[in-house]
Amino acid sequence: MMAPLDIMNLPKLPLPFYLRHDVEYIARELLGKVLVTAWNGELTAGRIVETEAYAGEVDRASHAYRGRTPRTAVMYGAGGVAYVYLCYGLHQMFNIVTNTEGMPHAILIRAVEPLVGVDVMLRRTGKKVLDHSLTRGPGNVGKAMGLHTSQTGWSLHSDEMFIGSDGFLIGEKDIITTPRIGVAYAAEDALLPYRFLVRGNPFVSGKKVPDVGSC
Repeated sequence: MMAPLDIMNLPKLPLPFYLRHDVEYIARELLGKVLVTAWNGELTAGRIVETEAYAGEVDRASHAYRGRTPRTAVMYGAGGVAYVYLCYGLHQMFNIVTNTEGMPHAILIRAVEPLVGVDVMLRRTGKKVLDHSLTRGPGNVGKAMGLHTSQTGWSLHSDEMFIGSDGFLIGEKDIITTPRIGVAYAAEDALLPYRFLVRGNPFVSGKKVPDVGSC
């Protein structure tokens, strides 16, 4: 666990990190980085251990596949902001917009390993004790980190929500690549190797989850 002061002093990822064109590469590089939220004086942080890349209008699994809508408009702006959507009327799904304006790429954060604010995470999720389900899966990430659709469009350079680096590196041999979870509706695009996870990390989500095609 890290001290709260250390977390707030983490160097934030620079804007050019998010503006690159290769969404798969960025999704891989996000592994090991630290997601930080500070809402109303409650600080939480977790190390990113699982991500999924979504490649815009050419990707049938992407919300942008059918083009720009009021819901997806944020994806068409420049990268470095949050896109939070509601799934099944319950789960707040946190995504990072990447690429330059007009290229609607995004990366879903599927799991984090808690570093700071476990007591806050437990209260938000209604759990009594810390176990690996606390921040396993994107719905649990959203709940534990206090994320909400109202934060869509927020800069990832704000003091309330950012992604930082503490120098922790994950070797290539410890990164596993698989197809994404719950996108069977995307036909052949469901087979794309766009999910990235840290080998052996207990917070990584399981394979058997409901199809989220209607989200």
